[in-house]
Amino acid sequence: MQLKLFTIPVTDTGAFTEELNRFLRANKILEVENHLISNEHGASWCFCVKYIESGWTPHPGDRPKTDYKTELDAETFEVFSKLREARKQLALEDAVPAYAICTDQEMALIAKLKELTLENLLTVKGFGDKKLEKYGNRLILIVKQKTQDEKGREPV
Repeated sequence: MQLKLFTIPVTDTGAFTEELNRFLRANKILEVENHLISNEHGASWCFCVKYIESGWTPHPGDRPKTDYKTELDAETFEVFSKLREARKQLALEDAVPAYAICTDQEMALIAKLKELTLENLLTVKGFGDKKLEKYGNRLILIVKQKTQDEKGREPV
């Protein structure tokens, strides 16, 4: 467990708050304490965050990772790989862990879809209205761009 302290002036225009929110989204949070502090310099909110870095390891009893390269056929795995790249890009843009966008299991189900559309994404277990609204169009766009980039390349 680690600690990180944040001080956000009451007059914050949003920059300090966004920094705190980005940190909270990117790590496994155990506890947050906050206090309003007032002194001759003004008032500020002070936050003490107890957390585990996002690269935390699972408990020994957790189920083993699935090797999707052996679980999926070659064509489906290629789509799965593009989805993984898209998920990574979205996670970096939104400063959230990749699994918050979709799990590997959800991506495997998405990769098996005949066509990548918003309607088809809703058929995937774990991909509901909120996730569709937040990530659906962006995910589809990134995968299509990656597919077009590959088709546009000259053979080596």
